[in-house]
Amino acid sequence: MAPLSIDESKLDGFLPGALGRWNGELYAVGLWDAACAIFARKSVLEANGIRIPTLDNPWNQEEFDAALVTLQGSGDFEYALDLGMAWTGEWYPYAFGPFLQSFGGDIINVETNMANDALNGDAGIAFGEFWQSLFARDLVPGTSQDGADRETGFIEGQYALQWNGNWAALPALDAFGDDMLFLPAPDFGTGPKIGAASWQFGISATSEHKDGASAFIEFAIQDKYLSAFSQGIGLIPPTAEASAMTPNYSAGGPLEVFYGLSNEQATLRAVTPAYVVAGKVFEKAMADIANGADVADTLDTAADEIDADIDQNSGYQ
Repeated sequence: MAPLSIDESKLDGFLPGALGRWNGELYAVGLWDAACAIFARKSVLEANGIRIPTLDNPWNQEEFDAALVTLQGSGDFEYALDLGMAWTGEWYPYAFGPFLQSFGGDIINVETNMANDALNGDAGIAFGEFWQSLFARDLVPGTSQDGADRETGFIEGQYALQWNGNWAALPALDAFGDDMLFLPAPDFGTGPKIGAASWQFGISATSEHKDGASAFIEFAIQDKYLSAFSQGIGLIPPTAEASAMTPNYSAGGPLEVFYGLSNEQATLRAVTPAYVVAGKVFEKAMADIANGADVADTLDTAADEIDADIDQNSGYQ
C-alpha cells in the first residue's frame, strides 16, 4: 500500500477506527465506524433490580457478573448473555479482544512487539479465568451455538442480554421500541473498551493513478457523503458533523448512543501486520478456553505461536 496524499486537516474530528495509520503515516480512511454494546431491555433490568449503566458510570466486573447471575437465576431465559459464539473469525478479536484490554492485557504489546506478557501475563490470566467461568456456570451459550439462535435469540427472549454491534440495532428497536437499551461495555479494571472498526479505502503501491485515487478519497469524506453512506448501510458516521446530519445518529436519534460509545470506548486492535495471524490464534485460544482448556497453558501456547510468527517475519518492520 502507498501512503495517502490527502489534506489531513479534512480528517479533523474523525473517529479513530476510521483511520488506518502505520508508523505515523496515513494509509487508509473509512467512511464509517462500528461499535458494540450490550443489548438489553429496560423492563428486564428493572424487574430484576439491576442498575442501568451509563457511559459515564458503566458496570464494573462485580456488577456485571452479579447481573448475569441474577438474570440466569430468574429462570426467564435460557442464558443471561449471548456473546455471539456462533460467529467466528474476525468477531473474536474484534468483540472479545477489548475485554482482555480492559483487564489490562492485550493480544500483542505493540511497544515490545510481542504477545508474551501481554496475552499471557497476569491480566491475561485473569481475563481468561473470568472468560472460562462464564461458560462453566452456563451463563452464556458455548461454541456450539446455532447461528439462527445468534441472529434471533435476543429478540425471541432466549437471552436476557446480547453483546452485539450497531448493525443489529434496528431490528432490536423494531421489536422492543422504547424498552430497548444499548449499554456500554463493562469496566474490567482499566476502563471500558470496545473494538474500533472500519472497512477503509487505500491505494496500492503499484497503482498508476495514486493522485486520482487520493482525490476520490478526499472527495468521498465530505460530511454529506458520510451521512448518505450511513443512511444507506446503517453504520456510524465517522464525524460529529456527519452524525448530526443523519437521522438515526443525530441528537435524540435512536442510535445516537453508538456514536458516543465509539468516541469514548473504541480501542484499536494491535496496529501491526502480525495481527492477521494473531487474530486467528486468539480466536482458537478463546474457543479452547471456553471449552474447558487450561487457561494458563492455552494462553502460553498462543503467545508463543504469535511471537514465533513475528520472529519469522523479522518483526514485520
